[in-house]
Amino acid sequence: MTHVTQILSAIEQGDPSAGDQLLPLVYDELRKLAAKKLAQETPGQTLDATALVHEAYLRLVDVEKVKRWNSRGHFFRAAAQAMRHILVDHARRKRRAKHGGDWQRIELSKSVSARPTTAEQVLALDQALSRLANQDPEGAAIIQLRYFAGQSVEEAARTMGISRAGAYRHWTFARAWLLEELSA
Repeated sequence: MTHVTQILSAIEQGDPSAGDQLLPLVYDELRKLAAKKLAQETPGQTLDATALVHEAYLRLVDVEKVKRWNSRGHFFRAAAQAMRHILVDHARRKRRAKHGGDWQRIELSKSVSARPTTAEQVLALDQALSRLANQDPEGAAIIQLRYFAGQSVEEAARTMGISRAGAYRHWTFARAWLLEELSA
C-alpha cells in the first residue's frame, strides 16, 4: 500500500490530520492536471488552476461526506470528476444573465492557438458524458480523465487500472459516440 493510499484510508477512518498530510503529496500532480485542462479553456477564464485544485481538493476530503478510495488511481479519478463538476458549475454560472451570459466577448488578439471551448460546449459535453456513462462507464471515465484532467490515454489507463489496449478501445468508442451525439 502506497503512502498516499494509507493517508486516504486514514481520511476514510476520520483522522482530521490526514487531509493535511495528503495535500503536499498530491498537490503538484493535481495542479498539473488542472493547468492542462484550463489551458484548453476560452481565453479570459476567471478560474485559475490553483482555485480549481483547491476547490476540488476541498470536495474530495470533506470530512462530513466520508469517501472511500481503494487506491491512488481511484483518488485521481475522483479528482477528475470533481474538476468536471466545478467547471460545469462555473460554465452554468457564466451563462446566467447576472454574470454576463448573453454578452459576446471580442478578443483583441488574433493569435489564438486552439479552438476555444464555450460554456455551451462544456454543458453539452457534460450532458453527453452523463448519457455515455449509462452505456459505457469506462469510456465516459476515459473521456472525463482526458478532457477534464488532461491525461493521455496511457495515463488514464494507469489511473483506471486497465490495460492500455482496453483504454484505447474505450477511448475510440467513446470519442466516436460523443462526436455523433454532439453533432446531432
